Amino acid sequence: MSGLAAYQGRVVAEKAELDAKLYALATFANTPVFSSLDPAEQDRMVRQSRAMRSYSDILGERIAAFTATTKETT
Repeated sequence: MSGLAAYQGRVVAEKAELDAKLYALATFANTPVFSSLDPAEQDRMVRQSRAMRSYSDILGERIAAFTATTKETT
C-alpha cells in the first residue's frame, strides 16, 4: 500500500499483527487443550476473541478510508 502516510502504514501493520493473533486464538479454541480449560477461562477467551474481531473490523474500516482518500487525491 504505497502512498500511505507513516501512521497509516502502522495501522496496516497493526491490523496484520492483530489478525495473526486472532487466527492463533481461533485455532487454539478448536483444540482439546481449550476444551479442557475451566469454563470461565473459555468464556474469557471467547470474549477476548470477540473484542479482537471488533478491533480488527474498526482497523479495517480505517484502512478502507485511507485507501479511498488516497485514490481521491491521485
